Amino acid sequence: MAHPIAVSLLVLGLSVTPVLAAEQDPNTGFVIAPGWEIVRNNCIACHSASLVTQNSGDRAHWLSLIRWMQETQGLWQLDDSSENTILEYLSSYYGPKEGTRRPALRADQLPPNPYRPSKT
Repeated sequence: MAHPIAVSLLVLGLSVTPVLAAEQDPNTGFVIAPGWEIVRNNCIACHSASLVTQNSGDRAHWLSLIRWMQETQGLWQLDDSSENTILEYLSSYYGPKEGTRRPALRADQLPPNPYRPSKT
């Protein structure tokens, strides 16, 4: 037998699909899960959390972005444990999106930044 509230919602034309959303940090929007504080502490030191949460990719993609940031944007060297935690978190909670046109570009596939001063 259906739950009375669910029946009432259906009569009103409202969805009764359960929301299984993960808890999110109210300041960053990051999914609160193992490793999120390390991601927060390292990523938002240089850019907004939304730059992370709007992106997606597998472990190799996130690693390519880290390497690109280290080579071109001044990101510090991460110790192995922190890097592994960051990659595990990002690939698990911000992994490849289904139904997108194409996979995200790797960092080495991105065009040069036209706003970055040239080295002379």
